Amino acid sequence: MKSKLKVGDMVSVSKAFTDEDVINFSSISLDKNPIHLDSEYAEASIFGQKIVHGMLAASLFSGLLGVELPGEGSIYLGQTLRFSAPVYIGDKLTASVEVLKIREDKPIVTLRTLCVNSQGVIVIDGEATVKVPQ
Repeated sequence: MKSKLKVGDMVSVSKAFTDEDVINFSSISLDKNPIHLDSEYAEASIFGQKIVHGMLAASLFSGLLGVELPGEGSIYLGQTLRFSAPVYIGDKLTASVEVLKIREDKPIVTLRTLCVNSQGVIVIDGEATVKVPQ
C-alpha cells in the first residue's frame, strides 16, 4: 500500500451540472425519468424544477478516487450512498473523499464520500471501499 496514505487525507472537486450533462447521462444510463428531463413535469413535482440524477452527481466520487485519492490504479470495491437533498441543474456541487480507515492486513481503504451544494447543504453522503494499488 502507498505509505503516504493516511487517515484524514482528503481531496475535493467542484462542478455544476448542465442541462446537457443531464440529457447525456439520461441517454447513457437509460434513466428517462421526466423529473430530470421535462420542465413542465418537474415544475409540478415536489422539487418545483428539474433535478440532476443522483447517480450523475455521485459519479464525481469515481473521478476523485480514480485520479486523486487513492489515485491511479484504484479499484472500487463498494459504495454506500444517501441522497438527502435534490441537486438542481446549474447548482455548484463540491464532492469530497476523505480517508476514514486503512486496513493493515490488505491494501484496502474506506473513505467518506460527501457532496455539498453551494448553500452548504449535504446532498449526498456515503462511504466507499477501495483497493489501493501496490
